[in-house]
Amino acid sequence: MTARRGQWQTAADVLGQVAREPGVTRAAVARQLGLSTSSATEVTARLRDLELLTETPAPSQGRGRPTTVLRPHPRGPVVLVMELRQAEWRSAVVPVDGVLVDQASRRHRSRRPEVVLAALRAGVASAKAQYGDRLLAVSLAVAGTVRGDHLMQAPVLGWSTVDLNPVVAGTGLPLLVGNDATLSGVAEARMGAAAGAGTALHLIVEVGVGGTLIIDGSPASGATGAGGEYGHIPFGDRSRRCPCGARGCWDLEIDGRALARQLSEPEPDDPYSYAEAVLQRLNEKPVAAAVNKVAAALATGVAGLVNAHDPEVVTLGGLAISLRAAAPEAFATAYSEGLMTFRRAAPPAVLDSTHQKTGVLRGAAALGLDHITTATSLAHWSERTIL
Repeated sequence: MTARRGQWQTAADVLGQVAREPGVTRAAVARQLGLSTSSATEVTARLRDLELLTETPAPSQGRGRPTTVLRPHPRGPVVLVMELRQAEWRSAVVPVDGVLVDQASRRHRSRRPEVVLAALRAGVASAKAQYGDRLLAVSLAVAGTVRGDHLMQAPVLGWSTVDLNPVVAGTGLPLLVGNDATLSGVAEARMGAAAGAGTALHLIVEVGVGGTLIIDGSPASGATGAGGEYGHIPFGDRSRRCPCGARGCWDLEIDGRALARQLSEPEPDDPYSYAEAVLQRLNEKPVAAAVNKVAAALATGVAGLVNAHDPEVVTLGGLAISLRAAAPEAFATAYSEGLMTFRRAAPPAVLDSTHQKTGVLRGAAALGLDHITTATSLAHWSERTIL
């Protein structure tokens, strides 16, 4: 029994490497996992027999023993990944190599929870009808604070506590839920700008700022799973009350709402689109001054989190990338001045995210694939495949 569990764990490790590096060769997997050639051959043959992977010849590299590329089996398991945003929801289907296929997006007809969840449920039903028993899980990323399978608070949607289980009601599928910023950080840590870093800080600005601290590829999500709400640290003006209920939230200092306030313009209904439009007007002196101030507020908070967490690298996503690019000197100065003295000689690099548009879905895919490729899950798939 112990030997069998060990075999399934090795198989799970192989699949994990395939997800991190789609199109990886069998030889590379063996090298990265420390497997002998015979062990790698045996494991991949087993995965092929179970309709989890296929093998195709790798591109020729000249002399030497030929090797093979590992790809998902056409009858293998998949995960449906979904991203719930302020104005729309996105989805994709993901086989075991983590590649996003069948991508789609739909705008909300209404922001009432029951209407939005019904639309998501219809998306799940459509995927179930297409993929049948190959669909093993639904991984949902949401723009809000998550605790288990409940959305506790989502100011961008105007929602308070919402049970998300209706998304999979009647399907028999497990629902995996994660915060969108946290999951985008997982994507960067596993196959993006922070890959290889033992400790990485990820921040993404859209409507407010979210993020996560990633340690060895996994997010530090706190006692109840609601960690990483960096936008609600009181780095801002305490006279301002955030929609979350707290005062002085950093959120209010670094997105489209902050730019509108600096420009004495009305608070926008869509802060993200408003900020994108403002960043196209940098030739206007008031706009340049407003962007400098907001970029500095972003950098100051980044420095504070670096002081607190001591990451090897910081990755930025969403509007954070554009803000820094629009005001590089203001950002660099505020970042350096916010760091403790001993950090300034060699501060953690601040890098743009690799997966800027698809990071959330890729992170949700990682969460889903982790779930369906555990040793236990693979054993269950084996029993079903044999039957």
